[in-house]
Amino acid sequence: MNQEISKSAPSVRITEVFLKLRGISAWTFAVFALVIWQATVVTRLQWDIHRGLGTSAFDVGLYDQGIWLMSRFKAPFVTLMGRNLLGDHSSLILLFVVPIYWLAPGTETLLALQAFVIAAGAIPIYFFARRTLQSGCLGFLMAVVWLVNPAVNGTNLENFHPDSFLGLLVPIALVCALSKKWLGYWIALGLCLLVKEDVVLIVLPLGVLLSVRGEKRRGLVTAVAGIVAALAGTFLLMRSLIGVPTRNGWRIPFGGVGGFIKECFTSPANVLKHLSSDERPAYLWKMFAPLAFMSFLAPEVVMVSALVLFSNMVSTFWYQFHIEYHYSLVAVPALVLAVVVGAGRLRGRARYVVVGVVVTTSLLAANAWSYIPFRTDEYPHWASDYPVAQTSRDILRLIPEDASISVYHSLAPHVTHRVEVYMFPNPFSMLMYGTDVSTEGQRNSRADGVEYVIVPKQLDAKMALDVASISDEFVEFASNEDWQVFIRK
Repeated sequence: MNQEISKSAPSVRITEVFLKLRGISAWTFAVFALVIWQATVVTRLQWDIHRGLGTSAFDVGLYDQGIWLMSRFKAPFVTLMGRNLLGDHSSLILLFVVPIYWLAPGTETLLALQAFVIAAGAIPIYFFARRTLQSGCLGFLMAVVWLVNPAVNGTNLENFHPDSFLGLLVPIALVCALSKKWLGYWIALGLCLLVKEDVVLIVLPLGVLLSVRGEKRRGLVTAVAGIVAALAGTFLLMRSLIGVPTRNGWRIPFGGVGGFIKECFTSPANVLKHLSSDERPAYLWKMFAPLAFMSFLAPEVVMVSALVLFSNMVSTFWYQFHIEYHYSLVAVPALVLAVVVGAGRLRGRARYVVVGVVVTTSLLAANAWSYIPFRTDEYPHWASDYPVAQTSRDILRLIPEDASISVYHSLAPHVTHRVEVYMFPNPFSMLMYGTDVSTEGQRNSRADGVEYVIVPKQLDAKMALDVASISDEFVEFASNEDWQVFIRK
């Protein structure tokens, strides 16, 4: 009798699983399928770009080297940039990637991880929209809005950045906050604070949102946690590792924070002129137009992204006010969820009208301003079978795995699993290396230990001079039609 019961137990469990699956909405299956499909498409495209030499030392090679070093229990001093990885940004979230590198280390792992994490941001948005709008169909459509957003996919195609984790963590934190699911909220918030020091720009207004919605104590704790994490990340972690709390103060116009504030009061016309220059108004248009400006149906939720958008607009760093780059990703979740909250305040057909309009404008914007999902085949890049990429693989096979090398920037992500790899002309002539910009062009003492130099045969004038400057130390070791290798004499 006992044997019959034990034999039937597996079949009972299978039946229970089957019944649970039958109870899952078709819209839920559709969302998960769409997330997997989009992440797979992006991963395949990014891998092809990478194999065709479309990635670079900045910003994927440096992360690959740093995480690989940590996975080998070494300090993550990244020779590609001359700084400790966790001192460049307080991205402690990368410690969670280290175990993955024990199994599958490499640039392609980072690119795939980024694609799947960002795509997964659609899942909490779907469940929140389904519940708020009382429709699986509308929830599915809001998931589509996230997946096709040009700013979201700009991050997806920009090498690799830890900011990509915010594409999942911020939606979870916001959804939990709006749904008053506090355990999930605190976990997501804590993970957000591990991503980067400037997450405070989202966390601080998130605390204000909670206070406005009657959760004053939780709002205060959130705001304080954001400020403390930012200060600890910059003045404790980063300064202890690289000697300075931040290297990006130059991005604030009019001489820094104090100068900018002073200019706002003494010469506001100059500030307005700055904010209206260099395509900054177009940046705001591209952030809100895909959502048909329907985010403003819930302005208090939009305000969660206000500091990020303002800082991007103020910055003198060109990349920050263009949606193709990772600086905008963190602002998108609140804008999308604001549409959901706003539509939820409407009744009947009005909800369908709002979501229908937003889906339409999102698809139009995706087609106009992004290669995903409609034009992935058109993305300009060398494919993995491009002759120059193939000859690079031939030449790199000649280099010992543990050798100290200086390589062309697009070769760097392919040879980062070593203690010393430099982006040529580093360390012979420092370029974007270390923390002191006054040393640019100077020789670093590490140059004496470099064993191999790998550069293209076709050199621009500057690189030709850099190669000529090391001719007394190196001699040609190997070459093919596209690449040349020099070895120390």
